Amino acid sequence: MSEVPMSALSPRLARMKFRAWHRGTREADYMMGCFFDCFHAGWNDTDVQWFEDLLEEDDVDVMAWALQTQPVPERFAGPLMARMQQLDYVEIPR
Repeated sequence: MSEVPMSALSPRLARMKFRAWHRGTREADYMMGCFFDCFHAGWNDTDVQWFEDLLEEDDVDVMAWALQTQPVPERFAGPLMARMQQLDYVEIPR
């Protein structure tokens, strides 16, 4: 995964990147942060708003939706959540 420097992002995307990587638990950081890093470059305005809204949700809820242990609310259901549920984008440094 190629790391995009914060300085190369718009202020809105830079805020989103920071929030995605600073969730409060390491597991949520990797899930949300890696998802942002891998996919944000291809997002349109609707996708950016979707992720921004997702960042407002509790980590336990987002992780349950991604792990498919809880139903996804309609406002977050769709192709981006389906992509998040694949979890193949998470890279944990060793």
